[in-house]
Amino acid sequence: MPIIAPSLLAADFLHLQEECDMLNKSEADWFHLDVMDGRFVPNISYGLPVIEQIRKTTKKVCDVHLMILEPEKYAEAFKNAGADILTVHIEACVHLHRNLQQIRSLGMKTGVALNPHTPVSLLQDVIQDIDMVLIMSVNPGFGGQTFIPHTLEKLKQLRRMVDEKKLPTIIEVDGGVTLDNAASIVQAGATALVAGSSVFKSPDPIATIAQLKRVG
Repeated sequence: MPIIAPSLLAADFLHLQEECDMLNKSEADWFHLDVMDGRFVPNISYGLPVIEQIRKTTKKVCDVHLMILEPEKYAEAFKNAGADILTVHIEACVHLHRNLQQIRSLGMKTGVALNPHTPVSLLQDVIQDIDMVLIMSVNPGFGGQTFIPHTLEKLKQLRRMVDEKKLPTIIEVDGGVTLDNAASIVQAGATALVAGSSVFKSPDPIATIAQLKRVG
């Protein structure tokens, strides 16, 4: 069964406590927290104070996805805010290996995200240092976008790379994940699904999470 990581970017922020309580009651495994700086991506989301408050509501894994430039400046602050996994974008890291060393030294799991135009082959020399690879299946910055079909091919390539090296790397997909395409995403090699609109805009989010948990 895949890891299900609902993205709170799609949550109702006027009722954030209730949204967190719902996720805690559900079969969701992780809380996926998207941080945007308005520079790396053309949008601004929430930051450290909101994550600190969300952390207080749950014992589940806080999966923090940094869509920001110079993530190394903030890694320690996100650790202190409660991040369990810290994902940085390969496109934002001039010295990716150093970024990964920093994240691990702070006691967090390491994640690397790839935008739709970035080939998975760029991970070849650092894959052994990455706990999770996040494949963006939409262009980052906004929720509610449509899944890019070529993502399935990228997932298969990454799955081969990970299997050849016999690594336990988690393969996460973020963007346009729905009940209609989740099975094909898992079959292509994904082990973690980020779902925003399809969960939080659902008439019954807990039931939707349960259905996503059973795809594959």
